[in-house]
Amino acid sequence: MTQTIATMTLVVADYDEAIAFYTEKLGFRLHADTDMGRGKRWVVVGPDGNGARLLLAQADGEQQRAAIGNQTGGRVMGFIETQDFAVDFAAMTAKGVTFLEAPRHEAYGSVAVFEDLYGNKWDLIEPKG
Repeated sequence: MTQTIATMTLVVADYDEAIAFYTEKLGFRLHADTDMGRGKRWVVVGPDGNGARLLLAQADGEQQRAAIGNQTGGRVMGFIETQDFAVDFAAMTAKGVTFLEAPRHEAYGSVAVFEDLYGNKWDLIEPKG
């Protein structure tokens, strides 16, 4: 049986500001935005192509609000693979994405860490080979 991780939850402060960041700054597509009632929505974003998508879940309660921006305890949360690091790095920088370092060229590829609108860390990476 073949399995795939299709969607991961990302706790956010506000649906609309998170949608704006991921679609306008990172170029993700809004795959779903369905009103579920009682202030909840089913909001899914993700880049074109294969791979997991993000379910943007607006925080409900103090425990969830406390996790916003630190969902992995300060570690890199996600890895966005690209086929053209230089083009994507330049485009994201021009759109105001905050990179925490200059691009690095490692044995596994070109990479730079950036933050999303809440401070979660992501890698933009172009794998070698």
